[in-house]
Amino acid sequence: MKAVQLPWSIKVENLKISEIDIPKVKDDWVLVKIVAFWLNHSEAVFRQFEINKPQFIKPRVPWIECVWIVEDGSNTDLKKWEKVIALMWGMGRSFNWSYEEYALLPHKNVFKVNTNLDWIHLAAIPETFYTARGSLFPCLKLKKWETILIRAWSSALWIASIIIAKNLWCRVITTIRSENKKEYLENIWVDKVIIDHWDFVNQLDEKVDKVLELVWAATVKESLKTLKVWWIVCVTWILWNVFTLDWFNPISDIPNWCYITGFHSNNPTQEIIDDMMKFIDEHNIVPPIWKVYDFENVVEYSRDLENWTTWWKWIVIVDKSISQN
Repeated sequence: MKAVQLPWSIKVENLKISEIDIPKVKDDWVLVKIVAFWLNHSEAVFRQFEINKPQFIKPRVPWIECVWIVEDGSNTDLKKWEKVIALMWGMGRSFNWSYEEYALLPHKNVFKVNTNLDWIHLAAIPETFYTARGSLFPCLKLKKWETILIRAWSSALWIASIIIAKNLWCRVITTIRSENKKEYLENIWVDKVIIDHWDFVNQLDEKVDKVLELVWAATVKESLKTLKVWWIVCVTWILWNVFTLDWFNPISDIPNWCYITGFHSNNPTQEIIDDMMKFIDEHNIVPPIWKVYDFENVVEYSRDLENWTTWWKWIVIVDKSISQN
């Protein structure tokens, strides 16, 4: 089968499609035929330097999620041709993943889906909407009509969170670093857009019920100051590439009677995936797609990903014959 393997950190121009063996089926693992996957910035990070860490067996076929059909369910309850998604739990790190025609995955990673979305739009859903859902509902306990500040500069998770919150009739305030995204945000009914410079708190000029913090170290102290009493900040993403926070004093930096929590997108379950897909279908959510690539054009889509030219989804089609159905 065709696959993209990483022997170590590698430049975009040296990426290529190679031939490797189709994995052999074993108990409690599922062989799937990959239809499509979406590109995520963490794949570029993995290719550029993370793969060099000693815990990763090399060569490795990367990525953390995709959509597919079951080829062989082994001894599990999954049947051939069932439509499934999978995400997290070590995919593309501990074992091979999306950049190939077939993948062998632990049963716990694979979830059935029943949806009205086509394959291309379904490929934009799994990890991003799972993370948005986990941040907004279990962590922030977001309810209809509340006011939420989504503190971000640019990411697919940012847009997914806005879409979900607006479908709850929430008042949504968000931040950007440049004017060129403002019109798009207003078109998806964002109530207030703030250009995120150093006078952010004065520009906001109101208190909010909940804050989804997607930048972290550069902004979380300011974000905490925007909360009403008894409400919550959830830290989910780190867009600034600074992973630890210096000079943070929880006594003085967290306001009285307010809370800070975090969400990590491991531990998906079939029940959670069912609930997520039900919400998406009931609200007729169709994730925006920026560009669709053929699997063979690995240099093109990897270069676009490295340059980070958009904040929404790039989709890679692995099997055209299935994706068009």
